[in-house]
Amino acid sequence: MSPNITRDRIADRLGAVTYDQFLLYLMGPYKSFNLNYVLSDEELRNVDIDALPGPFRTLFQNEDAIDEAKALLRRVQGTLRTDPGVNAFLAVDVDIDTDEIDAVTQSIEYARHANATVFVVPFLGHNFGVGEEAGSILENVAKTHGDRIVFVHEANVTSEMIRSARTRWDLRVETYDTEADLIDTVRRFVVTTMNRERFGDLEALD
Repeated sequence: MSPNITRDRIADRLGAVTYDQFLLYLMGPYKSFNLNYVLSDEELRNVDIDALPGPFRTLFQNEDAIDEAKALLRRVQGTLRTDPGVNAFLAVDVDIDTDEIDAVTQSIEYARHANATVFVVPFLGHNFGVGEEAGSILENVAKTHGDRIVFVHEANVTSEMIRSARTRWDLRVETYDTEADLIDTVRRFVVTTMNRERFGDLEALD
């Protein structure tokens, strides 16, 4: 466990909400899907994109989808910070330099310190990037925090990672068709988790 990431450090980077001690970590594929974010312009010029197999070609062609995926997470975040008023955040909001703590370790620690963690997986035309970071997190926290984690994927997304999450870690998996469905599903999960902390079988996090 990284001593540099604490609940207080996370909360201090976020704005005030009604339930500012309830941390909701929102994860989604808004960075790792597209090679335009990794390769330089010169390197991209040396790639014959049309000659690549279809799934790999898609990695160079969906910048707009990635931007929309991040915008989707921001809309979900904003809605949940208003109703029910929890401290929803993305990894980038905490703003810890990856030279200080690498991105995967950050995500593991955010999930470990969060009252609830939601993996949001929209359909982006392919499934690259869904599994690696999520798998790393689940390997580290599912045993102790599995009741605080949910996968919510768009109905037409298929992923071996999502299927194995249900069986290997007995993880809750939900689907959505519209953004309104997604928000309602996440809100229900958050409210249920809050009630379980206050009145049920989940110990409140300090």
